[in-house]
Amino acid sequence: MGKVISIANQKGGVGKTTTAINMAAGLAKKGKKTLLIDADPQGNATSGLGVSKNCQFSTYDILINDVEIFNATQSVEIKNLDLCPTNLSLAGAEVELVNSMGREYRLKDKIDNAKDIYDYIFIDCPPSLGLITINALAASDSVLIPVQCEYFALEGVGELLKTVDLVRKYYNKKLVVEGALLTMYDSRTKLSNQVVEQVKKFFENRVFETVIPRNVRLSEAPSYGEPISTYDPLSKGARSYDKLVKEFLKKNNDR
Repeated sequence: MGKVISIANQKGGVGKTTTAINMAAGLAKKGKKTLLIDADPQGNATSGLGVSKNCQFSTYDILINDVEIFNATQSVEIKNLDLCPTNLSLAGAEVELVNSMGREYRLKDKIDNAKDIYDYIFIDCPPSLGLITINALAASDSVLIPVQCEYFALEGVGELLKTVDLVRKYYNKKLVVEGALLTMYDSRTKLSNQVVEQVKKFFENRVFETVIPRNVRLSEAPSYGEPISTYDPLSKGARSYDKLVKEFLKKNNDR
């Protein structure tokens, strides 16, 4: 059975989508059959993998129109990697789900049907703690939390962890924190090093050793519809995500 990981933080601009794309692509390149579900109405994971947002079926259709995941996924340029795309129609799903039966389990019901096909399923969550994120957490085995090395890095993380606890209590008893991932690290600044210590103190032993640096090539790659591993495999960003994938696999005993 595949492992399902939500990548979540209600704070925007922390590297959620960059991490979702590059972890999914990295695992696929290591031979792991991987699915990335774009659950953010902005659709940046979709365009970041070179897929058109004008798709026949999307994450919206899975949540609202009872479409199966198999009908919404499409393969991308990376071998072993599939994507469930999204577009702005997903923005209306929050409102449409409010009065739906089993509204918190819409995504879980569909993902459960696909877990025996994939080794890993990643969900790129929106920057909010609404019903879409709750659906993602209810469907997941774990949640990975990117935290940027900037001022107010931990702002809102406490709220996210409260939401994780509530989801664990009411919807998904097995949900755990996969780990916090430090992103946008700049070794030249005192602030970045202070944030690293702050995050390690807050999360204790649940912080990935790998730290993702600020890297221009990493920022450029999505505009070309590619993960960093194909856009510039020799860049600092590519090396960091490769290291992260290896650490992730070791932690998960190379499932």
